Amino acid sequence: MSNFFSYVYIYVAAFAIVVTLYLGRQRRRQKAHSALLQHALSSGLMEPPSLHPAVDPSRCMGSGACVKACPEQALGVVNGKAVLINGAHCIGHGACAAACPVEAIKLVFGTEKRGIDIPSVTPHFESNIPGIFIAGELGGMGLIRKAAEQGRQAVNAARRKVGGDADYDVLIVGCGPAGLSAGLSAIENKLRYKLIEQEESLGGAVFHYPRRKVAMTAPVKLALVGTVKFGEVQKEKLLEFWQDVVAKTGLQISFQERMESVDREGDCFVVRTSRASYSARTVLLALGRRGTPRKLDVPGEESAKVVYRLIDPIQYQGLAVLVVGGGDSALEAAITLSQQPGADVTLSYRSAAFSRVKQKNRTQVEEQERLGQLRVMLNSQVLRISDDHVEIEQDGVPQRMRNDAVIVCAGGLLPTPLLQKIGIEFQTKFGTQ
Repeated sequence: MSNFFSYVYIYVAAFAIVVTLYLGRQRRRQKAHSALLQHALSSGLMEPPSLHPAVDPSRCMGSGACVKACPEQALGVVNGKAVLINGAHCIGHGACAAACPVEAIKLVFGTEKRGIDIPSVTPHFESNIPGIFIAGELGGMGLIRKAAEQGRQAVNAARRKVGGDADYDVLIVGCGPAGLSAGLSAIENKLRYKLIEQEESLGGAVFHYPRRKVAMTAPVKLALVGTVKFGEVQKEKLLEFWQDVVAKTGLQISFQERMESVDREGDCFVVRTSRASYSARTVLLALGRRGTPRKLDVPGEESAKVVYRLIDPIQYQGLAVLVVGGGDSALEAAITLSQQPGADVTLSYRSAAFSRVKQKNRTQVEEQERLGQLRVMLNSQVLRISDDHVEIEQDGVPQRMRNDAVIVCAGGLLPTPLLQKIGIEFQTKFGTQ
């Protein structure tokens, strides 16, 4: 009997030690997550750029499964519940929602403070106008893997509406990840398709990324190709891969052809472009948000030295360059330029903090600033652009700076008037699905 109680005591003691260690670890983890949350709040890093998780605290059991599933470390456990501790890091892949064992997470657009206009679509990506589908960045999904999947699924849904005397079964507008994937799906489903792109090359927003930017970090499924198991891949390699896919599959793309209008005529649509008019049974809008650059609207912006994307940083060696913007593209452009020999680079942003950028970019900007290779001007705005200088106001104080080139990385404007004329309905999402 004494041996029995001895064994019980040993097991109880071991169990108590395990529980004590576990609880101690949980307290340390929650303390660390709480500190990260406070830092994000004080630094203005809580606004997610697009799709992001919303946690129902009444259902959350604090298992931490979502935290482990998030490679961006955007989630944490505070006071026994999962919370978004750094919204600026979230990229909307939804791994946290899939990992939650009690379905306490839903993915939403926008926040209570900042709404996002998203076209209304069905689960099959069909808009409020039957026969017009929307996929990719226009629909709120900038993540390459998700955009490509949306393009594939949209064409699979559109094929149910094909037939008749139209020129094409589906006309695809935009040649980014969603449009490319849609075109491949059209070939696989033996559809008559037309794929147009207003710019001179494929890739959409990826084409305008700075050199060597990491463009995709998750596998993506493409029709005719299968699952592409890229890990972190730089822009150049991804564009080269897509060009190879186009060559091998025979995907036909009409470059430098811009959509100008879409009208319903009978049982099909007439799409008028900068080159011709086409009839199509269905239309897939795979437009990006960068097609029309957002401008500064200041005197001198029409100067030839002002551009809206960085393509070749080498040409800015030895020049005084101003980069305007506070997103990842602006920070990456400034970082790349600051590494060019003799370049004098300034990064101007209107807000007090870079609130929606990757931590890697934030860290590199801080390092380049510390080394004296990059000047960062927060709470600033451009007042005037002249031939050899720019005028900038920071914290209400105007300054004049020598300048040879201005690169505006302030995002793009959706073709909202055109879409509204077509009849596309938008919803402003304030933290809703």
